[in-house]
Amino acid sequence: MTDVLNRTRSMRAAVVTGPGQMEVRDAPMPEPGHGQVRIALEGCGVCASNLTPWAGPDWMTFPTEPGGMGHEGWGVVDAVGEGVSTVKVGDRVAALSHNSYAEYDVADEAAVVVLPPALKGEPFPGEPLGCAFNIFRRSGIKAGDTVAIVGVGFLGAVLTRLATDAGARVIAISRRPFSLDLARRMGAAETIPMDDHYGIISRVSDLTGGVFCDVVIEAVGKQWPLDLAAELTKERGRLVIAGYHQDGPRQINMQLWNWRGLDVINAHERDPAVYAQGVRVAVEAVASGRLQTGALFTHTFGLDQLGDALDATRDRPDGFLKALVVMR
Repeated sequence: MTDVLNRTRSMRAAVVTGPGQMEVRDAPMPEPGHGQVRIALEGCGVCASNLTPWAGPDWMTFPTEPGGMGHEGWGVVDAVGEGVSTVKVGDRVAALSHNSYAEYDVADEAAVVVLPPALKGEPFPGEPLGCAFNIFRRSGIKAGDTVAIVGVGFLGAVLTRLATDAGARVIAISRRPFSLDLARRMGAAETIPMDDHYGIISRVSDLTGGVFCDVVIEAVGKQWPLDLAAELTKERGRLVIAGYHQDGPRQINMQLWNWRGLDVINAHERDPAVYAQGVRVAVEAVASGRLQTGALFTHTFGLDQLGDALDATRDRPDGFLKALVVMR
């Protein structure tokens, strides 16, 4: 009888029904398969990668799956499938799953990271934090480097902190005064408004004695910041592409890239094991106090307010950095 009841239980899940439109529906509760766990979600971070599907491009199919697009969830394991050995019911975890704008989601055992008691009660969207730590690892930043970070949203703010802690001199470039103030609090040595292409190049040239930067991280995902980032990278420097470029092709100044002999790194990971390892490193850093996340999560919404959360992520009102959707 219990098995029958479990199979018929339902949950609330957000469904995107059209461009800029969503509603919360009742949906069947997912069941964990072999090697999977089910998570009673506490919340899910809102990712800027959701914005293109939210806008309704030609390739998008509506309605989405229940909870679809949500991939930054955390919560408590409430059921495990056969073969699961490292995670148990009651564990609080961050999950790399794909339908977490809902009350429940399932994830592979290898894609969940147990959260320690030090993080009890704290929101922990593991995917974006793990992404930041993986990008930092790929960037190869070391003590004494001069690093420019182009775009200070959530990702750029975390990378500013990590690069500063590594002993690098960080030049943070962003369009919003709020972001520049946050960058200074995260340890940036210099901040520059992202308003004038050649003015920024001139300012960074002055700050570096005309040499430019050892490492430049582009963290916006648009054409102009990508162009700017290349201009700020010194000869034989490293250009790290962390922005999510999903709205069409990009053009690059290959003459500049060739002439300066740039090392170009596309820092997006797709290996699930590498992704999960980044989350583990992030868990340790936050639990130990090396990275404080209090200033990073600025706006909280309920599940039925997902549309508002996506709009805020798109419009970025003053004081906005990252939105969380909470389930309870």
